[in-house]
Parts: sequence; structure tokens; C-alpha cells
Amino acid sequence: MARQLPLPLPVRAALGRGDYFVSSSNSLAVAMLDGWQSWPGGKLLLVGPPGSGKTHLAHVWAAESGATILPATALPDLPIPDLAVGPSCIENVPQIAGNRPAEEALFHLHNLALAQRQPLLLSAETAPRHWPLLLPDLKSRMEGTQTATLREPDDALLAAVLAKLLADRHCIPAPDVIPYLLRQMPRSFAMAQRVAAELDARALGRAKGITRALARDVLLSLDRRG
Repeated sequence: MARQLPLPLPVRAALGRGDYFVSSSNSLAVAMLDGWQSWPGGKLLLVGPPGSGKTHLAHVWAAESGATILPATALPDLPIPDLAVGPSCIENVPQIAGNRPAEEALFHLHNLALAQRQPLLLSAETAPRHWPLLLPDLKSRMEGTQTATLREPDDALLAAVLAKLLADRHCIPAPDVIPYLLRQMPRSFAMAQRVAAELDARALGRAKGITRALARDVLLSLDRRG
């Protein structure tokens, strides 16, 4: 009988409202997003570390509001007046800091959206005071935007994030794996992503799948790499 080779399945992130776990680490930010029709000035800045769920929440909000989601770096090539006629979500705003055409495009979109009473959601990993923006007017408007902050995960949220990341990769861990990881791994979204990716890669073709022993080996390996 020919041996069946294990094939890696594509990672498909579940981005629906029911796929987002709410805990004490993110409940305030989620509540602020839910109240989008009452945002001060019609805008909100979503801030959080990598892997904290900014993109997931952006898709949830877009599904509710009909918003268009775009990376900030795409703005110079877009017809800003057309974009400003509806709700918009601009992701990773600090990536355009120092890019004058992109900054000018965001400034234009910001002003048009507010003038036409269209909500504007922005996302970033840090607060605006840390962005090296060239345009003083854009910087002042970003710093004056209400901020919703996603904190590093508590136990409940980290467990849910690990389970979701593995499910997105079509991985089913043994029942004791996630409790073990919660006790042993550094508590961050970024580490959760690294652990899930490494478990997925190492479990490929293993008859035992994702076990506690494999989780221990993965954590030791990641610790050695730093």
C-alpha cells in the first residue's frame, strides 16, 4: 500500500463575531467598538499588540457597519472621495509614518469622513504619540482620537486564543495541551502565534498528533531561539 503523505492545510482564520472570545483583557475595547454609532467625532483608534485581534474585530465591525477595510499603505492609490462616502477601517496606520503622500491621503480621508458623518476605524500597535508622522495636522487629529486598547491576554483569553489559532490550522490538541501551555509559556499574543505555528509544523505526519510532550519540546525549542 502506498504511504499517504501528510499535506499542510491552508490556515483559514475564523473572523466572525462568534469566533472572538471576550474576557476582562478586551471587554472594554469590544464595548467601545459595539458603540460605534456614538463614537466621539465619529472615529475610534483600536490599539493592541500583534495577534491581539485587531483585524478580527475590524472584520466584525465591517460586517455590522458595511465598512471597507484597507491597509494604510494602500491609501495613496485610492480615490479618497469615493472611499469617504461610507464607513472605513484603515489598518496599521503607523506604517505610513514618513510617507507624505500616504499621510496626506489619510488626512484627506479623515476630514471627508467626518464631514460626511461616516465612521472611521483606525488600528495600530501603539498610541499615536509614538508615530513619527510628518504632518502636524494629521498627528494632532490622531492624538485627539478616542482609543480602545486591547491588553495582553488573561488566562481565559489566552486559552481561547490558543484554541482558535490551532483550530484555524485544523489542529486538534490533546485535552492536557492547552492547560500545560498556559502554565509554561510567556503570556503574549505573539508567543501564542509562534507556539501554534510550531505545533502545527511539528505535528504534521505524527501519528500521535499534538501531545503535551510535543508542546514541551516546542516551548524548549522556542526558548532556545529567543
